Amino acid sequence: MASDKKFVEFVVSQIENAGEITAKSMFGEYGLFSGRKIFALVCDNKLFIKPTKSGRIFIHDVVEAPPYPGAKLSFLIEDKLEDREWISNLVRITIKDLPDPKERKTKKITKNKI
Repeated sequence: MASDKKFVEFVVSQIENAGEITAKSMFGEYGLFSGRKIFALVCDNKLFIKPTKSGRIFIHDVVEAPPYPGAKLSFLIEDKLEDREWISNLVRITIKDLPDPKERKTKKITKNKI
């Protein structure tokens, strides 16, 4: 089941204190970004934050689940989603711990000579 856009907008509004956050539609679900860093997914109207050591310490009682079948485990955030300060702190901690995305190499297209 695809996530509801209104739920995604709610999540983004809850974490707006964590900086400039954008949501991008990805295969019927959504990725949450800070700049070029993806730090969370919204799948089936649930928030999944990428796991980090600092995030695990901050959360204490971590609930982990895969955002979709075959995916790595992420922090499933449900109970604290209404707490703007808490969720914004978790997002800031997560973004800080995640590595910068690698630069993409552009593919050169060559034409075959006939």
